[in-house]
Amino acid sequence: MKAVLQEQFGPPDILRLKEVDRPEAGAGQVLVRVHAAALNPYDWHMMRGDPYAARLMGGMGLTRPKHRVAGIDAAGVVEAVGAGVEGLRPGTPVLGFCAGAFAEYACAEAELLVPKPERLSFEQAAATPMAAVTALRGIRTVGRVRAGQRVLVNGAGGGVGTFAVQIAAGLDAEVTGVCSAGSTEMVRSLGATHVIDHHREDFTERHARYDVILDNVGNLPLGRLRRALTPTGVLVANGGGSPGRVFGAIGSTLRLVAVNTVARHSLRPIIPATPSGPAHEDLLAVTALIDAGQVTPMVGRTYPLADTTEAMRHLEEGHSRGKTVITVH
Repeated sequence: MKAVLQEQFGPPDILRLKEVDRPEAGAGQVLVRVHAAALNPYDWHMMRGDPYAARLMGGMGLTRPKHRVAGIDAAGVVEAVGAGVEGLRPGTPVLGFCAGAFAEYACAEAELLVPKPERLSFEQAAATPMAAVTALRGIRTVGRVRAGQRVLVNGAGGGVGTFAVQIAAGLDAEVTGVCSAGSTEMVRSLGATHVIDHHREDFTERHARYDVILDNVGNLPLGRLRRALTPTGVLVANGGGSPGRVFGAIGSTLRLVAVNTVARHSLRPIIPATPSGPAHEDLLAVTALIDAGQVTPMVGRTYPLADTTEAMRHLEEGHSRGKTVITVH
């Protein structure tokens, strides 16, 4: 089968499309014929081996990538199931976390897959797992957004942001989206009451105050973000604000926790959606929102599998609208 390999750490040019053996589903696993896969910041961190602290923690490998085949978000059709798998059978369309998603076939733990909503294309389904679960946790689990609250989503035009705006609006919050000029109409169409072009205006300089801020960008100091909160407001930090290649978002999270011990506001990091963490219930919650018509994945650019390197370059530019998706079958 064809697969995109990452056999060393480095820039997108290290990715190679090669022929490799098709994986086999072990006990508790599912083999998926991949139709589409999505790119996440997680993928370029795994590609670059960045930050270095994550290598020591065992999440990405010490001297070379832990997973030889790149990618994690996938949608496709069940090809085969391993021993002990229940609820999924060959021919079932699915979405979820598949280590090695940038390939014609990929294996996943059964609990990291859920049936694909019928209303979604495979490209939309692939755009869902990591971004939607992260947004759900940020808005509903960590931010505990309630009806009538004023919620600001920084980075509203990106993968997590587009889901977060829809989830918060579905909870009857008054949503303000911060994004680039090219995304303002899209963000407004997703349910944002107010949209701010970050190139023209700094939302922390406004008089408006927010009950919950979900920061997907990390481009502003904590002090300025806190200035935009109500006295009892909550700041939810989704990585970002990397203080360097050594600690990256790990350092940002530790700093957030330290400041939280003395701040009057509540400063909370999101527990990231990753293939190694529990996600089944969150995936089911997200697909329930999709089935109910409350959430629709936003796909920006699509690339064929052979152009994954170019897709990764686009992702690293940091100006993606919605999700960048790889089409496979």
